[in-house]
Amino acid sequence: MSDTFDVPRMRSDSMSTMTSQSTSARFILRQRLAQLLTCLEDLSSDDEANEEVSRTLDEAFNLCGRYSNRESFRLHMVTWNVGTAEPPADVRSLLQLDSQPTTDLYVIGLQEVNATPVRYISDLIVEDTWSHLLMETLAPEGYIKVTSVRMQGLLLILFAKQVHLPFIRDIQSTYTRTGLFGYWGNKGGISVRFSFYGEMLCFLNCHLAAHMNYALQRMDEFEYILDTQEFDMFNTPQVLDHKVVFWFGDLNFRIADHGMHFLRSSINNSRFNLLWDRDQLSMLKKKEPILQEFEEGPLRFKPTYKFDRFSETYDTSGKKRKPAWTDRILWRIKPKATEIEDEKSSTASSADDDEFSVKVTQDMYTCDVSYGVSDHKPVIGTFNLEMRKKVETPLVALTVEGIWSADEDAIFTYTILENFESSTFDWIGLYKIGFKSASDYSTFAWVKDDEVAANGEVVMVQMNKNELPLLAGDYVLGYFSTNMQTLIAFSPNFQILESKRAVMEGLVQENINGLEK
Repeated sequence: MSDTFDVPRMRSDSMSTMTSQSTSARFILRQRLAQLLTCLEDLSSDDEANEEVSRTLDEAFNLCGRYSNRESFRLHMVTWNVGTAEPPADVRSLLQLDSQPTTDLYVIGLQEVNATPVRYISDLIVEDTWSHLLMETLAPEGYIKVTSVRMQGLLLILFAKQVHLPFIRDIQSTYTRTGLFGYWGNKGGISVRFSFYGEMLCFLNCHLAAHMNYALQRMDEFEYILDTQEFDMFNTPQVLDHKVVFWFGDLNFRIADHGMHFLRSSINNSRFNLLWDRDQLSMLKKKEPILQEFEEGPLRFKPTYKFDRFSETYDTSGKKRKPAWTDRILWRIKPKATEIEDEKSSTASSADDDEFSVKVTQDMYTCDVSYGVSDHKPVIGTFNLEMRKKVETPLVALTVEGIWSADEDAIFTYTILENFESSTFDWIGLYKIGFKSASDYSTFAWVKDDEVAANGEVVMVQMNKNELPLLAGDYVLGYFSTNMQTLIAFSPNFQILESKRAVMEGLVQENINGLEK
């Protein structure tokens, strides 16, 4: 067995590790500061010495700024073949909501969501039961559904903390059918791509062909999905053009050759390493160049398929399906050579990109065997994305004017801070704190209705008092971009006071907040 399977590959960096880079930076910084001290000792009226002091200070502070400007974002991913089942009552442990540090982004990929014709049409009208449960669970914790994409039984949902939404831009999604020669969507891939603080990320959720003997067909389907999925973005028209790609789902790769007795004995004794060299995905990775660009954490958890429902016992039916790691999460950082080629063909300068590339560190790769609604167990991957923010300014500023209550019309202003593809169909929603998605507003107002606002122009908007909430509560205004299909700016949180109408209409008791009926 190859020794590479015995050492966890938990870090991804195409040039060097974060540790070595940080050590090198500190060494250079010490050198520059030592030079500075020498210059200070020799400091006199000599112009050359003063110039050396100034130059050394600039270099030292530049290095300090560069290496302190990197931030780490926590990503929590789940892939789960739910086998057409209804969701469990509670998914808090699946989402690890009590973990520290808290999560910044949640990406949930499901396969085999109930997609009977009647149910599928119903889900297009209202949220499917899985999305509804996830939103109800995450919203009270401050997470908002950014976007989702559905193709029959495949579902991919992105959640983020509210603070990140103004910097999640250029969201696009697409899908590829591979079932019945590309005519049916029971198999295939769905993807969501977006810019996160200026870095291009793509998430691809796949459900590939089943059964032991179709490993090469699964490979063909994956390559077909990569070739056919296109985005309307000049710099990232395809999946592999993105800085970081996460590929996950029910990839359906099996454990070849080993008999049932050996498989179960190895699993029962937690000797998973005895099975790694016959895992079909690991075997293909040795000879398929495209797979060699993807990384995966060690498979130190039980094979996630196939279980008896509501149990931790592998298949006891007459078919006695062999256990396998069908459910996987892999990632790829765009190779440096490709980035350099892109920079040469680009008119924009990005000389710092190589030095400050995104780092992906996997903190956890496991399955949660406590969930039993399906014959698959959900797989969880948690990651740290370390990067330098390329974008730190919102596109729009929103300001609440005066005190708000439903007793009088309310006023707010918005200002375009940076040019973007705005539209007269953009709108500004009033959201109660704890809202679930962009459509979960209490009321809204259109932006300037005769023409698109100019950059820097302060636009005043009025909200009718009859549309404001009667009861007191904490709220925020959010600017929704029709072209970007996302909320791109928020006002500071503010309070709407209880109105006199609330007392008059019997919604609250008399003398609440000093108001007389």
